[in-house]
Amino acid sequence: MKFLDDIIHNKIKPHFDKGGKLEQFYYAFEAGESFHFVTDKRTDTGAHVRDHVDLKRMMVTVILALVPCFLIGTWNVGVQQLSAAGVASPGLVESFIQGLGKVLPLMLTVYATGGTIEAIFACIRKHEINEGFLVSGFLITLVMPPTLPLWQAAMGTAFGVFIGKEVFGGTGMNILNPALTARAFCFFAFAQQMSGDKVWVAPNENLVLNGVQLGESKALLMHEAVSMATPLGNAAKTGAENLPSTMEMFLGTIPGSIGETSVLACLIGAAILIISGVGSYRTMLGTIIGGAAVTILFNVLFDKGTVEAPILGVNWIQHLFLGGFAFGLVFMCTDPVSSAATNTGKWIFGILTGILAMTIRCVNPAYPEGMMLAVLFMNVFAPLIDHYVVGASVKRRLARG
Repeated sequence: MKFLDDIIHNKIKPHFDKGGKLEQFYYAFEAGESFHFVTDKRTDTGAHVRDHVDLKRMMVTVILALVPCFLIGTWNVGVQQLSAAGVASPGLVESFIQGLGKVLPLMLTVYATGGTIEAIFACIRKHEINEGFLVSGFLITLVMPPTLPLWQAAMGTAFGVFIGKEVFGGTGMNILNPALTARAFCFFAFAQQMSGDKVWVAPNENLVLNGVQLGESKALLMHEAVSMATPLGNAAKTGAENLPSTMEMFLGTIPGSIGETSVLACLIGAAILIISGVGSYRTMLGTIIGGAAVTILFNVLFDKGTVEAPILGVNWIQHLFLGGFAFGLVFMCTDPVSSAATNTGKWIFGILTGILAMTIRCVNPAYPEGMMLAVLFMNVFAPLIDHYVVGASVKRRLARG
């Protein structure tokens, strides 16, 4: 690495520095350089705390935490596709390659769209290319269904990056999570493609489409155009009756958005974020407590016959395993920019997010997944939460003299 460092900084970098023949491409070079090496920039005056963990390395840590969700999610996309096409027991490699054929074009579309917008704003503002989209692009890909048309993914990404981040000043200045902003745009603009009603269906030789009975061969070709609700959609209609097993939901062998189906992958990601200090266990645990508490309350009301909505009979563990709850509490609630910053504020933010997510999911059966709206809503209130937490702390200190 020392040999490579010498080549990069002593032989190549001078051409990109001020006065060099490639000066106009400095920010493109800097983006790659600081991604692989600790920056050599130093402050000129004043006392500063220096740490080797800069923003790029924090983002890389989040990327590493997302890798299990990407791998298991991509494999599951392949499994769902092959199973819908009539393959009895699809193999591991076969399923992953099949899934990659769906996930990779979506990811490339997201990064190309968002990266272009980031580069344009970097040129306009004359600053380095923000590294925040390394994570945002990955997150946007994982919160989308695998069957989403690429042009819709591009529009959602453009909205999420432009409205969710750049209009506020770029990385570190946004009040909304850009990935969830992109998903929210796609959900309300392209509800049919985002709702999960056109994802996978098992082959059936008696399948009827538009009044015409299809043979098995034609049914196999139509496996992406026929409806089948996701498990969360089924829970909203029939409660716990037709849900997959807890193990299936834990491992992630169920339909859904790419990265949200596997609780196991989310737990691995949570461990990486907590151990590295990038994600707060307070926010994660608070979200679980809030979500579990309100779900248990709904269960009691359902058992007493006070309410009759089927989804209120789903127990709290199943709720935590369903939909995007686990993915949201690990990767969305812990966003250091749009979440609460104080320790007490993180508990409050998490508990209220969990309560709101489960309330939306259970009370509004037309929209059973409430995690997205809950996090976005709490993003808006995060500064207010921190304001009152800091104010209360100051009052306590003044009272002590």
